[in-house]
Amino acid sequence: MKDILWLIRNKLKGTFRQKKNIIMFLFMPLIGIFISMLVYAGDQNYILQVGIVNQDNHQITNDTIKFVESLENVDISTIEAADVQDSISSGNLDSVITFEKGYSESVLDGQPSHIQITSIKGAAITGYVKSYLHQYINNISTISYVAGGNQQIFDKMYKDYQQTDFKLTTKIVEDSSKNKNMTNQTIGFLIMIMLLSACNMSEIILLEKENRTYFRLLSTPINARKYLISNVIVNMIVMTIQVFITLTIMKNIFHIGNNISFWEAAFVMFLFSLVAVGLSLVIISFSNSRSAASALQNCIITPTVMLSGCFWPVEVMPTALQNIANFLPQRWTLDTLTKLQEGNGFSGLYLNFMILFAFALSFFLIAVYRFSRNNTTQNFV
Repeated sequence: MKDILWLIRNKLKGTFRQKKNIIMFLFMPLIGIFISMLVYAGDQNYILQVGIVNQDNHQITNDTIKFVESLENVDISTIEAADVQDSISSGNLDSVITFEKGYSESVLDGQPSHIQITSIKGAAITGYVKSYLHQYINNISTISYVAGGNQQIFDKMYKDYQQTDFKLTTKIVEDSSKNKNMTNQTIGFLIMIMLLSACNMSEIILLEKENRTYFRLLSTPINARKYLISNVIVNMIVMTIQVFITLTIMKNIFHIGNNISFWEAAFVMFLFSLVAVGLSLVIISFSNSRSAASALQNCIITPTVMLSGCFWPVEVMPTALQNIANFLPQRWTLDTLTKLQEGNGFSGLYLNFMILFAFALSFFLIAVYRFSRNNTTQNFV
C-alpha cells in the first residue's frame, strides 16, 4: 500500500506540474457549460412589431385593432399605406395588417375580406397573429349570421360579446426542456473530456515504457500490479475532480440540471468514470506506442460520442444509428440522467446502473487479459 501511495503522489505531481494539464483536465469540462449557454441563451420571448393600416374607420375595425393590441408579445403601431414596404424591408416592423375599406361590411356579411397581412419573415411571424385574428373575425361573422340582418339584435349581441363577464386566467409553466437540453449537452461534453483525459492519463504507461522508466520501477519492490492500480486510482481522482467541478458550477452558478440531485448525478458520472478508465486501458493494451494509442483513441471515442447523443439528441438520428447507440455506455449514461430529470426514482434505475457497471467490468477484464498476455512489455497482472 505504501508503494501504491508513493506512485499516486508522484503521478499526480508529475501530471499537474505542467499548467497545460491543469487546464485540460480541470477546466476543459467547463467549456461545455459555456457552449450550452451560448446555444440556448437566445431562447427568450420575442416581441412582434406589428404595423396597422386603418383604411376603414368603423367600430368593428377599431375593435379588431384593439384586440390585436391586447395580444401578448405584440407591439402595434399605426402607419400609412405608403410606408408599408419601407417599414417591412427595413426590419422596423415584422408584419403589417391592412384593414381596407369595406372590411367591416364584409365581416357583417359573413364573408370576411379586405384585410391583408404583409411580412417578409414568413409564417413563423404571421402565424401567431393570424391564428387569433381569424378566430376573432369568425366570431363576429357568426354573431352577424345569427342576428339575421337585424341591426338591433346584432348590436346587442356584439355589445355582450365585447363586454363578456367571464375571464380566462393563465399561468406560466416553467419550460423544463431548456434545462434538460442544456444538461444533456453539458454532460455530453463532459463525457468526451473524461474519455480523452482517461486516455491521456493511461498513455503515461506507454510513455514510461518508451523511456524505460517503467522497467526501472519494476526492478524495485514495485511490481506491475501496483503500478497499474496506481494509474487507475490517479485516473479516478482526476475524473472525480472533473465531475465535482462541473456539477457544482452547473447547479450553483448557472442553475443547470433542474430536478437532478447533485449526489445522484455524481454517482452516475462516477460509474461512467469507471467505464472511461476501463476503456482507456483497453486502448492502451492494444497499442504498442503512443501514436498508435492516439490513432485508436480517435477511431473509438469520437464516433461513439457522436452516435450516443452527446452533441445532439439521439432521436434525430436514423433508427439504425439509434440501435447502435444502445450498445454504447455514453448513451446509457445520458439516458440515466434524462430519466432522473423526468422524475424517475433513483432505485428504479438499477438496470441502467447494472449495465454501466457491466461495461466497466468488461473493459477492465479485457484490459487485464491483454496486459497479462502482452509478452513484449512485461506482465501487468
